[in-house]
Amino acid sequence: MKAEIYFNHILAGILEKNENNYTFSYDENYLKSAFPAISFSFPKQSNLFQSNALFPFFSGLLSEGINKEIQCKAYQIDENDEFTRLLKTAKNDTIGAITVQEI
Repeated sequence: MKAEIYFNHILAGILEKNENNYTFSYDENYLKSAFPAISFSFPKQSNLFQSNALFPFFSGLLSEGINKEIQCKAYQIDENDEFTRLLKTAKNDTIGAITVQEI
């Protein structure tokens, strides 16, 4: 599963979930631009970021509590499936500059 990550509607990079891990890589054009890193935890670099769990930065975009329950029921998502929740709920109305579009 893959997602495009946007910073103020500009493609910043690709987030991917594989069988064993998660990866994030910046878009080449974004790296060359004057735009800032999307997070302190993701400094602008050409190297791939890898993690065994969804990166905390992206988990932080997810709703919690009653809003999480409502979203999971509405989209029929397992409450423990953070990546699918991110794809389904972080594409329009997020707090901050980051949005997520499923590929």
